[in-house]
Amino acid sequence: MPVYKDTNGSWYAMVRYDDWQDKHKQKCKRGFATKKDALNWERSFSLQSSNDLDMKFSSFYEIYANDMRGRLKETTWSGKEHIIRTKILPYFGDKPISEIKSKDVLAWQNELLRHKNKNDKPYSDTYLKTVHNQISAIFNHAVRFYNLPSNPAAKAGSIGVKNAKEMNFWTKDEYLKFSEAVMDKPRSYYAFEILYWCGLRLGEMLALTADDIDLAKGTLTVNKSYQRLHGEDVITSPKTAKSNRTVKMPQFLCDEISDYIKMQYGLKPTERLFDITKSYLHHEMDRGSKAAGVKRIRIHDLRHSHVSLLIEMGFSAVAIADRVGHESIEITYRYAHLFPSKQNEMAERLDYERSEENVG
Repeated sequence: MPVYKDTNGSWYAMVRYDDWQDKHKQKCKRGFATKKDALNWERSFSLQSSNDLDMKFSSFYEIYANDMRGRLKETTWSGKEHIIRTKILPYFGDKPISEIKSKDVLAWQNELLRHKNKNDKPYSDTYLKTVHNQISAIFNHAVRFYNLPSNPAAKAGSIGVKNAKEMNFWTKDEYLKFSEAVMDKPRSYYAFEILYWCGLRLGEMLALTADDIDLAKGTLTVNKSYQRLHGEDVITSPKTAKSNRTVKMPQFLCDEISDYIKMQYGLKPTERLFDITKSYLHHEMDRGSKAAGVKRIRIHDLRHSHVSLLIEMGFSAVAIADRVGHESIEITYRYAHLFPSKQNEMAERLDYERSEENVG
């Protein structure tokens, strides 16, 4: 349909289309500065509504967003959207999605690989893998539901490595030095106690309420996660279904949390126990590490520290996975280097079995 000049001098477009139920609809878009802008919008909308893959990549991204946003947690979508808008759309946004080839993806990957930040450091392998996964997901969506012949990102091959970040952790002695250094601030001290001795994720710990603590049984229940999004507190379900769990606290920690709850005057059962931010705890990690003279690790590394302590104490991957809300295969894979080798014991047992057979 043609575009029109509005009474205020701007331009607008009217488009007729059929919705997903084949009902006839009409859409009007106003406020274009030029006739060309209005015509470009009209063409883009028509391509989107007809699922014509001659549309720009940025237009298909809007389709992808409408299809996927409601299926993902707000926190998950927010992370995906940031990567797509900052790392993918600036490069591919104006290209017709049907014309993007594997060589275009390779050129884009090479730009990412050459990138250096203000400290002259490249993107981490984990981040590169994450970014590539996002563009591949968009192309896969186009292949699966909108008849794109193939995924050029898959043909180009991936970059980066999943979980490539070095796993750091504190020994028990290092943690005890740190915890003593932050003991002057009870809120910080008790938050770190739960993170280290229970192996919770940061969002899980920040979402804890008084209702989640059963002092009689000595347990805490993990059934939600806290995030700060767009300046607002957001409570979501935990990361995975396996993350919903009840964690038994050691008695000393149970006593500590009991003391902490008593300090919180007027705390309602459904209010967060730790009304603090992630950035506050990052600052406390800086302060405590420096004061204690121990290496600075990430807050998430306290979870690794908890797992490594349990491995050192002799617990199995299955038992540890149940406690920290992981699949046992992931514990085995990620922490394999920390489990004591059973090779000698296996060889000795096989020798024994063979000798018993010979005797028989």
